Amino acid sequence: MPLEKLRYERKLKKRGFDLIIGVDEAGRGPLAGPVVAAAVLLKSFQFNSRIDDSKKLSAARRKSAFFEIKNKSLYAIAAVGHELIDRINILQATKLAMQKAVLGLLKKLKPEELGRVFVIIDGNMRFELGLPYQSIVKGDAKSLSIAASSILAKVSRDTLMEKYHKVYPRYGFNKHKGYPTPEHRMILRKIGPSAIHRKSFLRCLET
Repeated sequence: MPLEKLRYERKLKKRGFDLIIGVDEAGRGPLAGPVVAAAVLLKSFQFNSRIDDSKKLSAARRKSAFFEIKNKSLYAIAAVGHELIDRINILQATKLAMQKAVLGLLKKLKPEELGRVFVIIDGNMRFELGLPYQSIVKGDAKSLSIAASSILAKVSRDTLMEKYHKVYPRYGFNKHKGYPTPEHRMILRKIGPSAIHRKSFLRCLET
């Protein structure tokens, strides 16, 4: 594993934080479906799969890494759906999904372990976690823990959108996963939105 991907983890361990939780999300940009966040506490830094920013990996590589990460970590995955995204906006929904994922993971730890926890989060958002944390811009390319969480979030969301494709087959969710591709925009103009489209995002159809 490249040492630069463990720079944050090594520094935090020297400070006494040996339970490091990486957090990332998938699905801020799509026109449909939820935003999904994952929190990952790696039990090993040794992987056979490539662990990197999920956007840099093929679907097959992400899926292979997904199962290896689950086997070598404690993790939690949380989603915030399209209706709540419309109600509170995507930034707040993303923060909520991340917080839910962290809280879900903390429930798997013993109370006496909480003082050894440090959370590292992709991006530059501020949180109210009640725990020490650091936001890292482009963290999924800089930290193994965040990269692992980006893969869990991405594969989980893609799997969910493939299930939605079976319910709404005319929209092609299995291909674009709800992102505003030219094909997706064309379908929306032809038949209008589905029940899982984010109404607050559909202004893009006016351009």
